[in-house]
Amino acid sequence: MVHKATELGLSGWVRNRADGAVEALIAGDVASVEEMSRLCRRGPRMAEVSSIDEDLAEPPEEPGFYQVG
Repeated sequence: MVHKATELGLSGWVRNRADGAVEALIAGDVASVEEMSRLCRRGPRMAEVSSIDEDLAEPPEEPGFYQVG
């Protein structure tokens, strides 16, 4: 996700949660955020995406996209 988000010029972060879920903050232009959302719904090879919850949030203070935790 970090590689693709960087490629799309997005800012934010992603982390794996202890319960197996993935949590992310994604910010950028509408087209790029929509593309990342589409890719997340599909998931990477061998992944099972059962649901995605979306919510609005303040964009990150710093540019760039990185993995936390």
